[in-house]
Amino acid sequence: MNSLASALTANSPRLSPPPTPLASTLIHGSVLLLWLLLFAASFKLGGVLAWGVGIAYIVYDTVLLLFVAWQSRRLLGPAAVSASATEPGVTLGVIVAAHNEAAALPLTLGILLAQAQAPDCIVIADDGSSDGTAELLSSRYGLAAPALGQISEPGAQYPTLRWLRLPHGGKARALNSAALHLHTEVVLTVDADTLLEPGAIAAFRRAFSAEPELVAATGILSPVCGGGPGGRVLQWFQTYEYIRNFLSRHAWMQLDSLLLISGAFAGFRREALLAVGGFDPQCMVEDYELIHRLRRLAQAQGRSWRFRVLGSAQARTDAPATISAFLRQRQRWFGGFLQTQYWYRSMVGNRRYGWLGTLMLPVKAVDTLQPLYGLTAFFLLLAYALGGRSGVFAPVATLIGIKIAIDLAYHLASVQWYRRWVDDRHRASFSGALLAAVAEPFTFQLLRHAGAAWGWWAFLAGSSHWGKQSRQGVLAAAEVDS
Repeated sequence: MNSLASALTANSPRLSPPPTPLASTLIHGSVLLLWLLLFAASFKLGGVLAWGVGIAYIVYDTVLLLFVAWQSRRLLGPAAVSASATEPGVTLGVIVAAHNEAAALPLTLGILLAQAQAPDCIVIADDGSSDGTAELLSSRYGLAAPALGQISEPGAQYPTLRWLRLPHGGKARALNSAALHLHTEVVLTVDADTLLEPGAIAAFRRAFSAEPELVAATGILSPVCGGGPGGRVLQWFQTYEYIRNFLSRHAWMQLDSLLLISGAFAGFRREALLAVGGFDPQCMVEDYELIHRLRRLAQAQGRSWRFRVLGSAQARTDAPATISAFLRQRQRWFGGFLQTQYWYRSMVGNRRYGWLGTLMLPVKAVDTLQPLYGLTAFFLLLAYALGGRSGVFAPVATLIGIKIAIDLAYHLASVQWYRRWVDDRHRASFSGALLAAVAEPFTFQLLRHAGAAWGWWAFLAGSSHWGKQSRQGVLAAAEVDS
């Protein structure tokens, strides 16, 4: 672990912060200044201009939709022909970081062991579990309990399965320890609440074998919620949110600006992962931060490293089934996003990083205050409606109607693009997409913004942990599958 710590110290701007360039300061500062001016104008102007904050919010969101739509048109072209799944390719090991995951582990491991193309090694990084994890691994999988900090020998029944027993130190430390014990060319991280589709491992192996410069890739995730009617409603909203998010990742990938590689289902070239110091235990979104660090090292050393989202690699992952769980998740995600944006502020507006520095990261600078714009727009609209200011409310309502019509068209198109991408013409539904487009602006979007606003509190308070997670979704999904 000392070598990883040294590499992290050398490569992390959190530990060795560079000067903040003027371009970054101007970009971030202008986003806040614009909000202040538009908010002040809402008390001075009349008509639709009084809702300037909302207009800015709508214009920004629409421009991003058009960008993703333009890039997604490529998905309707001829499908790429994949290499044969029987080719040996790179060696690939899987890490399942688990803290008190005895209920979900049999599902995750069962699917990993039954893959169409099996991984070369599976390491369960047992992060100080105090539930029945130890008994499960010993009795069901035949693994002898190793000493603390050590990895077991493979069992007779499952020769690719190993048990790394660790003191509780968090997910990032568990992943780092496992990566040091693995000796495969590619490391795949899979959360204990993530269920891979049968061809997922083969898809990752093909991608890394075909492109030696590929250092990080993510598969496509679909959310699964447990619980009653509330859980089903949240799953419906999150399903279409995930579709749009992954299409967005595909769009940014076309400009070599992909930043979000979901650690719940991600592959990394082990050599590159260790070179930058592994995952940072002090970040709430260790997967997102890691890609920034890889990008930074690639630029510094002149490496042409590549980052991909793989439409042929798919999985289902547990998602929040209650409003409180959803808010906690988004608080952590957004707080970690703010941490990363702050640590890597020297990359924002930096032309040395190409489109990543001049477009993607400035967009992320806007995203830091997008919840503020969205919530302000909503409460101003509510104030205009309750205050009887029809001269403002009527034209604003018309503008919102136009925006919803644009969203309707985009939602319909996104389902078509997504189905083509994942090669499943029954995935999602057009009717559900239409309903989501109409219902989201005044329900789910506000919930997301509320979670993000809470994320600002986590960021300012210096939080760096995830907290306890519930696994209702994957357990319920397994019952349905069986």
